[in-house]
Amino acid sequence: MWKPPEKIRFEPQPGRWPDSGEAQASRLFSPIRLGPQQASTIEMASRSWVPAMVPWRASEDGFVTSDVLDWYRRFAEGRPGAIVVEATGIRDIPSGPLMRIGDDRFIAGLSELVDTVREASGGKTRLFIQLIDFLAIRRRPDPQVYFDRYLEITERHRSALGGELDEAEIRARLKAMSEDELAGVLSRREMESLRLGYRERVTDMDLPQIRDLPEQLPGLFAGAARRAKRAGFDGVELHYAHAYTMASFLSPLNTRPDGYGGQREKRVRLPLEVFEAVRAEVGEDFAVGCRFLSEEIFEGGGTIEDACYFAQRFAEAGMDFLSLSRGGKFEDAKQPSIGAAIYPYTGRSGYECMPGHISDEKGPFGRNIGPASRIRAAIGKAGFKTPVVVAGGVHGFDQAEAILQKGEADIVALARQSLADPDWFAKVRAGRGREVRVCEYTNYCEGLDQKHKQVTCQLWDRLDLDEPGIKLAAEGKRRMVAPAWKRSGGD
Repeated sequence: MWKPPEKIRFEPQPGRWPDSGEAQASRLFSPIRLGPQQASTIEMASRSWVPAMVPWRASEDGFVTSDVLDWYRRFAEGRPGAIVVEATGIRDIPSGPLMRIGDDRFIAGLSELVDTVREASGGKTRLFIQLIDFLAIRRRPDPQVYFDRYLEITERHRSALGGELDEAEIRARLKAMSEDELAGVLSRREMESLRLGYRERVTDMDLPQIRDLPEQLPGLFAGAARRAKRAGFDGVELHYAHAYTMASFLSPLNTRPDGYGGQREKRVRLPLEVFEAVRAEVGEDFAVGCRFLSEEIFEGGGTIEDACYFAQRFAEAGMDFLSLSRGGKFEDAKQPSIGAAIYPYTGRSGYECMPGHISDEKGPFGRNIGPASRIRAAIGKAGFKTPVVVAGGVHGFDQAEAILQKGEADIVALARQSLADPDWFAKVRAGRGREVRVCEYTNYCEGLDQKHKQVTCQLWDRLDLDEPGIKLAAEGKRRMVAPAWKRSGGD
């Protein structure tokens, strides 16, 4: 994983905890309505938010499992204002233990998930589901396998090797070359496929499935949103962030010549068309927002100016909320080992998405607050009040409350801190903040995610392993959910 060269070690800084009266009167625990003018029918009881995290607990076929129910039940017990269910695939295609919503057969399990959260939160927590599309990606191949099986030999290769060679001879010659020599024979994309693994891009217009994305995606997202509504969710979050399809349309690297790439106005066209299709499918009484990037954090990537423009267009279109992240891109990710897939959180952009306790002078806390404030101001300048959700290293009450009081965002999201202590919200609201299990930002959880292992937190996954009925992770050494809050003092 990339780390800032300064390598300054930071300790958690949650600050002062409020008493129950102050917490109850705070902006953080005040209600908010969603929508461009905060006048929607969807109201949250508080401005606290658990953003989408993929815990790798779905079945291999993408169905909700009992482990999925346990995971979200545990967050719901803390009664945050909203929980966003993990990135859930909109296509009906095999994608391993990633939840799916691309067919009606998934609705029953998703309905059970909704019921579980409603019951555990006493109906206090709104439940959204994040809808994602992603393009094909392959693991980094063994070089011998790549040259034998994957590389398509062309006249360009034959010409570069300077002779009338048959295909077998060309492959043999390539296998014997150093990486520097190969760079003079293979194209940039071929070298990338060898070094990192093949991946599709939204600019691969020679591929029919890529060329047809503008025709396919609005209907796929709309169908997924319809199923989410049938399952009982309060809304959907369209995943327009990180290394995935919709974020790639928004990126300056999108140079498609078909009216969906190039200038900002064209890059935002498909995200708006997707939203319009979803809104037409689910109506106005169902929340529809998106998560997108305040900055892409790589050379030539999307800037804060891009994000302000997109935010204004999304607000104008009628999105109910805008949730901000940053970075997390393939473009600067580290080379994976042979047999592993490239992971978009291993470079600098990935660090900015999930900054850790080893940091630069800025530290790991609240790095996205400044950009979020600028984006919120741009929305206001355009005449809208669409709620902005900010995330990134928030773990203390004073920090969260200051964000809201200063108008830097409207809703505060806690991801890793919620994982460290799903009861953060309940404890702080009750004036019991000193009992919070505070995230140390070691990114232990992120390391598990990278390996597609069941995600847990090192602060609790080895506690009370002999607890009756406790479920353990696949290797049998970690508990799957945080221990229950053992309240003291008669409450």
